[in-house]
Amino acid sequence: MAFAAICRRATAVTAGALAITVGLALPALAHVTIDPGTAEQGGWTKLAFRVPNERDDASTTKLEVTFPTDHPLPFVSVKPVPGWNATLTRGKLPQPIVSDDGDKVTESVLKITWAGGKIQPGQFQEFEVSVGPLPKNVDSLTFPAVQTYSGGETVNWTDAPKSDGSEAEHPAPVLKLVPASAEGEGHSDMGGAKPSAAPSVAAMKQATPSASGGSDGTARTLGIAGIVVGLLGAGVGVAGLRRSRS
Repeated sequence: MAFAAICRRATAVTAGALAITVGLALPALAHVTIDPGTAEQGGWTKLAFRVPNERDDASTTKLEVTFPTDHPLPFVSVKPVPGWNATLTRGKLPQPIVSDDGDKVTESVLKITWAGGKIQPGQFQEFEVSVGPLPKNVDSLTFPAVQTYSGGETVNWTDAPKSDGSEAEHPAPVLKLVPASAEGEGHSDMGGAKPSAAPSVAAMKQATPSASGGSDGTARTLGIAGIVVGLLGAGVGVAGLRRSRS
């Protein structure tokens, strides 16, 4: 009996510890993040702000993403999401910035707001933007985000990384920037298909003569030769007839 009681107690303690561990780990899986999390400096890229719904009794109804002003992005475009309205807020920068090309930048996109749709419990949504050119003199860009639920609750994903390297409770989405590769020439993958080195079907059809085309050419050659032989024979016959009459 004592042994059975000890086993039950150990099982209960293990289950409780597992529940606490899982409970602490789940929020880390539900952060607002950027996908992909890395892009090349000086290039263009497509970013997807991935937003999971963390509540069982409410839907996510709005997302606000703040864009960096210390390293502004000159060109920003939004991919439409069915059921959602995207609003780009442009404005003056806190102070003018000199771009990598030497141009003076005084305003840019400050914020994008998606609203009007719903992310139901147990679901997630991705909001895509195309941005560029990315700065060349920094190794990361931070995009603080605010997630709003149907009940009015807001979650601020704005915490900076901790100095000890551990993850913050509500970390802001971060895009890491790496030096441009020689092959990529500073252009990140925009999601399009890469050109193939194989020749196209049309080019192959034009470059390779068809079997029917070759047989048609041979038939024409034989036909012309037959006509020539026939004409020669007719000429010989006429000449012989004239000689016989004379």
